[in-house]
Amino acid sequence: MRDAVIVEAVRTPVGRGKPGGALAEVHPVELLAHTLRALVTRSGIDPALVDDVIGGTVSQVGEQAANTTRYAWLSAGLPETVPATTVDRQCGSSQQAVHFAAQGVISGAYDIAVACGVESMSRVPMGSNVPPGTDPFGPGVAELFSDGLVPQGISAELIAAKWGLSRAALDAFSAESHAKAAHAAARGWFDAEITPVPTPSGLVTADESIRPSTTPEILAGLRPAFEHPHFAERFPQIGWSVTAGNSSPINDGAAALLIMSGETAARLGMRPLARLSGFAVAGDDPLMMLTAILPATERLVRRTGVPLSEIDLFEVNEAFASVPLAWLQETGVDPAKLNVHGGAIAVGHPLGASGARIMTTLVHALHRHDARYAVQIMCEAGGLANATLLERL
Repeated sequence: MRDAVIVEAVRTPVGRGKPGGALAEVHPVELLAHTLRALVTRSGIDPALVDDVIGGTVSQVGEQAANTTRYAWLSAGLPETVPATTVDRQCGSSQQAVHFAAQGVISGAYDIAVACGVESMSRVPMGSNVPPGTDPFGPGVAELFSDGLVPQGISAELIAAKWGLSRAALDAFSAESHAKAAHAAARGWFDAEITPVPTPSGLVTADESIRPSTTPEILAGLRPAFEHPHFAERFPQIGWSVTAGNSSPINDGAAALLIMSGETAARLGMRPLARLSGFAVAGDDPLMMLTAILPATERLVRRTGVPLSEIDLFEVNEAFASVPLAWLQETGVDPAKLNVHGGAIAVGHPLGASGARIMTTLVHALHRHDARYAVQIMCEAGGLANATLLERL
């Protein structure tokens, strides 16, 4: 049976997604192009051997509108004979790109594929692909959800209420994310995965959103970000605990992974870093929206036969602190195994890049911590989630 292995994984630093952010001057096509060029250079692969390039981008409009992945590959100076496509599974877009690439390798459709992702939230603001007055859902969904769907922040509030997560718990988790990321950055643990990005203002070498001085006390001073009379009346159970401090920030970034069969890696003399050993996707209540990580986890365990007790490292995307905290309650996983180098609350969440960014960090963490198994899980808009099992090689 064919397998799929990761032989290289690289990412940009994650910049603050706003004017004046470290990567705000870089066109998203160029941001991904830089990452793809670094992936090819670091691996030493002949890029003409790549069968397909699959990238994730969420806001596919404006500068991210025209199959960004294809033009990033070309802009990187890589062979025009290699095809590319861009996919959208919301926040899990580039994790889904990894799934598609690996599944293509396992099936025999590909020998070598690149999975990647990019999002420039500075230049293409979140939601700009849905102009005011536009209905992206259609009348059928409106009939199914007659009271209306809600923003993700309200879903995060509903999760906090359902699982009894206090404001103090959300803030403590968030402060710890910053502390873990700052600890990793200070020790150079991100250096091997980061390719510095040249910009008109200088070379960007480090993640910009990590705040080493963040404490629960500082976070406690922030106001709720999503409180609104309409939602307060509709959902009286909400305690209004979700703030900018216990949510992921707005960011820019890109990441890419080189995936091939184990046989191809051996033939080319390349050393695999990890095997992609299992995949799951799941859907759940679109109103709660961010809870599909639970059925996705169950499906991954069932399909791989590897119990959670044997997993050494977990990455559950920190879109909001309530999401991984609810997952911890339901699974009983040791919190010390979760997001060991910090998560999106600290490192950042450049939407379409996050799946590949997290997996890049996770692949390198497997080796740093001498771990065997790792699991990555991401919540996604619409009540979706991806889950992936990695095995260190």
